[in-house]
Amino acid sequence: MALKLFELVGAESNRPFSPYCWRIRMALAHKGLEAELVPWRFIEKAAIGPSGQGKVPVLVHDGKWVFESWEIAKYLEAQFPDRPSLFGGAQGQALSRVYSNLGDVHAGQIVRFVLLDIYKHLDAANQAYFRETREPRFGMTLEQVVVDRDAKLQAFRDSLGPLRNVLKVQPFFGGDTPLYADYAIFGQFQWARAISDFELLAADDPVAQWRTRLLNAFNGMALAAPAY
Repeated sequence: MALKLFELVGAESNRPFSPYCWRIRMALAHKGLEAELVPWRFIEKAAIGPSGQGKVPVLVHDGKWVFESWEIAKYLEAQFPDRPSLFGGAQGQALSRVYSNLGDVHAGQIVRFVLLDIYKHLDAANQAYFRETREPRFGMTLEQVVVDRDAKLQAFRDSLGPLRNVLKVQPFFGGDTPLYADYAIFGQFQWARAISDFELLAADDPVAQWRTRLLNAFNGMALAAPAY
């Protein structure tokens, strides 16, 4: 068995910060699988060319290239059924898709808090690429995207109410132990933590306490990664 995971980094090769790559990092740990971690940057499209697209995460397993976090999670579940389940069965997999999509929504919210911080963590060549591709997407400069982030913070925290209500009565979205549903949400918060000192969560928030439990999971793997 040979596993290789391409994951997004910036100028520091030991600071992975993609929310989607973190979903897979956690999924691999959940399965008890070790993978070679390959640092990858925005402009290094050729390195993942065999996947047929230009984004990470990309998992390579015995010569097979798999991309997109949801597809990788399903692949890991199918290929390693003897390892702890990411979903808790077919119905759990169906429900986990909801959490995966919800995590995508959160990523769209969180990026407006951390976009400029991402830029600051890139080398010069990737900074140029990032500005050239992201500013047209947002219709404004990177600086303008985040200029009012303090004013937006409470609305973001309020939007987490449904998650907060679940975590008031159980430690994880998976119940007593985490499942992929947890990693699909956690990835976004670990992304922000990896590249920004802007605190998205109040310390007494059940969501923050859940995040801490996952930071400490798997012998503190996520906690040990460079972050703020």
